[in-house]
Amino acid sequence: MNDLTPSNSQYSLTPLGAGDLIDRAVRFYRKNFWTFVWIAAPPIVAGTLISVGWRILARSLFSIDPVNNPGETYAYYFFLWLGNLLIWLVEVVVTFTVMGGASRNFVRHLLFGEPITFRETYRNVKSRVFGLLTASVLIALLLGFIGMIILSIGYTVAALSIALTIYTFSFSPFIATILSIALFLGVAFGTGWLFFLIATNFAYVPQAMLVEGQGVFPAMGRSATLARGKALRLYALFVFSIIAIYSGLMLLKIPLDWYAWANGIDVWRAYFAWEPIPAWYEIASQFIWQASLILLMPVSMIGLCLMYVDERVRHEGYDIELLAAQRLGEIPAVPREFVNPLHPALAAKTYVENQPPNLPPPAKKASHSMLGLD
Repeated sequence: MNDLTPSNSQYSLTPLGAGDLIDRAVRFYRKNFWTFVWIAAPPIVAGTLISVGWRILARSLFSIDPVNNPGETYAYYFFLWLGNLLIWLVEVVVTFTVMGGASRNFVRHLLFGEPITFRETYRNVKSRVFGLLTASVLIALLLGFIGMIILSIGYTVAALSIALTIYTFSFSPFIATILSIALFLGVAFGTGWLFFLIATNFAYVPQAMLVEGQGVFPAMGRSATLARGKALRLYALFVFSIIAIYSGLMLLKIPLDWYAWANGIDVWRAYFAWEPIPAWYEIASQFIWQASLILLMPVSMIGLCLMYVDERVRHEGYDIELLAAQRLGEIPAVPREFVNPLHPALAAKTYVENQPPNLPPPAKKASHSMLGLD
């Protein structure tokens, strides 16, 4: 244990609060910055290229002339919006799939000190690609449907509450405005919390599939069991990721808007008036948006992996299980007719080409400090 590097000791698996989770995810990301950028890049780069192609196709099919041809202009924006929505959903599904491969690599990093690599992550994805894609599609459709219902309820509650507040305090516009803003923020927070109260149940599906070897539907049940009542941390991670992504986006978008304005293009007025916008600006905006996703999406991926391991440490003594796997190797296989009460810290998988899966992986220095077991 004395040969551990100081950088490893900061990742001890003690129980994490929301702030600790975000701080540790950011530090872990900073230490492995380029690796995570390369891992996140393929699905997002592919989505960017398809999105740019879709935009070029839309411009070739429809003309943008809101004065003389408003119908075709509306068709152009609907076609563009629909394509971007579908492309974004596919990106979410593929990113969720890649997250599963990264989670196994992450746990092997904790268990055996194995480096996190692009190759190993995508090898893990390949081993369960159809199951991961199936789970990702089901979860995306289910959460999209639930999200629309919750958003509609929240919008209705906010509108009615604000209207009632304005009517009740009509004698004082200042008080009505302050209370309306407070009500809107409260309903927005409550709506988000209600959504993540449901979404949290699916947060650990990729990890359950790749780390524990579960099937699609058992992994959903396993995820719901681990994540029960833990919506606040996922909510905080999501809010932080959104703020970080949009902050990074603005750092690149503001110079682009300034350049467009300097060349006589009023982008904001063109958007609201549905006027033609130069193709170079739309394509540059798309690249900037996707670049910000590539840079900051791994924070969410790391955060979810940390949450998964943290939940198992809290409720199942996973740190002890990992230490036993480090010292003793994999749990020996038993005949199928026997029930093995023990579960491996990491589900059996071929670690090296043509190596029997029940053999322990190649010996490596275990990062015990990362497990908080020194």
